Formats: sequence, structure tokens, C-alpha cells
Amino acid sequence: MAQTNHIEKVAIVGVSGNLGKHFTEELLETGRHVVTALTRPGSKAILPAGVKVAQVDYDDEEVLVSALKGQQFLVITLSVLAPPDTHSKIVKAAVKAGVPYIMPNVYGWDIFNKTLREDTPHGPATLEKTLEIETLGSAYIAMVCGFWFEWSVALSPDSFGFDIRNKKVTFYDDGKTRINVSTWRQCGRALSALLSLPEDGASPALSQWKNKPLYIDSFAVSQRDILDSIHRVAGTSDDDWEISFEPSSERYRNGMDEMQKGARSGFVKAMYARVFFPGGGGAFEPAQGLANDVLGLPKEDLDEATRRAVDMAEGGWNPFAQ
Repeated sequence: MAQTNHIEKVAIVGVSGNLGKHFTEELLETGRHVVTALTRPGSKAILPAGVKVAQVDYDDEEVLVSALKGQQFLVITLSVLAPPDTHSKIVKAAVKAGVPYIMPNVYGWDIFNKTLREDTPHGPATLEKTLEIETLGSAYIAMVCGFWFEWSVALSPDSFGFDIRNKKVTFYDDGKTRINVSTWRQCGRALSALLSLPEDGASPALSQWKNKPLYIDSFAVSQRDILDSIHRVAGTSDDDWEISFEPSSERYRNGMDEMQKGARSGFVKAMYARVFFPGGGGAFEPAQGLANDVLGLPKEDLDEATRRAVDMAEGGWNPFAQ
């Protein structure tokens, strides 16, 4: 018998973004969801066919509430450059509109790991904006996916330590600490699979993750694993690369110092270095398990993901220039 009590109406903030477009594509592919994109007036974003559009001003609560009425699930993806209060404005409007489920903009490392959260820049605030959803009366489902793989490999040496165009890498400690990471595509598949489950009833059901984290990943990898993958993809070897080493604790302290001086790069450096602390919580699968099998997520090919990241880096990809 066909399931009829799954989530059908989904609103997404950031449909055209790096993550939002994968959420949207995977939801549309099922043919079981009606996706509404919340966009700013005058937005020139090109949206996939079949997406409904609701133009909103995030500073106008009345307009936001009207756009969100009747939605069953709201997905928030925001740029790191978005004003700090934007997330809360969207959440408050969604609660007023009666949206029962909200996925907050907290994708990445495990914000539910107390020690990691307290050590990581903006960690406590990240959890607060998640818990605000429950406090106001809706339910959150927080996707804990680890760092985005393609983004982190291609971004800069401050993230995963790689400067692909110049063939340089800085290994944190010995470069062999493994952490859980996800591709954007896997995140999209995870959301699509989650919202295709029955909302409640026998397991698996979406309500199992009500006001809880949803742990998923693509790989558990180390920097050494990634460099080996780059070699396979690009036909290089260690001899072609400049490899240096830095204690993760020292790199973390340096990043925090830079952040205190106003350098945004310090935030990135400190956050990534902290997650790479040996036994520091970057590998969440051993303690928390994964929902991959329950959601039917595929096993991905590391080299395919690495190829995408290498192509991005060599092509001069810069997310902050968009």
C-alpha cells in the first residue's frame, strides 16, 4: 500500500545555493514533494522547473508568515555572510505560520557534542538557534553531516589544509585523523529520503528525529586519505607535493588568535583544526551511529568526490565571490 502520510509541502530558504540546490533537485526527483523557494524580491537565481516561488523580505514578518502558511517542513540554508538575526526571524515566522518541522542552518560538525561545541567558535550560538525552534513550539531536525567534502577540499588551506593549485598541504598532526564528512549530493539524498518516510508510525518514521540530530555522512576520511585520492585522480605522488605538518592544537590556538584580531580566516582555521583534534569529536559515527542505512543512502566513491573538488579548485571556485 502506498504511503500517504509523508511530508509533501516543503519550503526552502536558499534553493539556489551550494546545498539548497541539491536539496531541491533530490526532492523534486521523487515526485512526492511540492517545493516552494523563498526568495528575495528581484532575485535573479535560476530555479529548477517545478519549483514554486514565494518572494519575501526577511525583515517583514507578515510577508514571511503568509508565505509559510500551509508548509509542512521548512529547510533553512543561509550564506555565512547573512545578517546574524536572519535565522531567528525566519524561525519565528515559521512558528507563527504553524510549520511543524524546521531544519536549521547548522549543517556540519556535531553541535550536540558538548566539548566540541564549547571549543568551536560560535558553537554555543549554533546550538541556541537550533533549540529556539523547539522553545517557540515547532520541532527541529538538525542534519549533522560533518564538513562538506567538496567545499572543504577546494576552499583554502585554512580548511582541510590543501592548496590544490600549488600542490601544497599542511597535515594536522600526522594527517591520519579520520573525521566524518559529506558531499552536497549525499545531504540532498538524505533530506529527500527523510521526507519520503511516513511522518509517524512504525520505524522508520520522520518523527523518530523530532527535536534530535540526524547523523549522516559520505566518508570517514583523513587528510592522508584525501591526498592519496588526489594522487589517484590527478596522477601525482607525494614527490609532486609540498607536505608540511602542524600540531592541530597549535593551529587551533593560532586561528583563535587571528579571529580575535578580526581575521575571518582565523575562524575557519580554528574550527577545522579543532574538529581534527585526535579523538576530538570530528568522527561522530562511533558514538552516535549513522542513519545512512535506514535512509537507504548509497556508498559513495571517494575519488569521484575528490575529482569534483579538484575541478572546483583548479577552476578558481570562490563561494564568497558569488
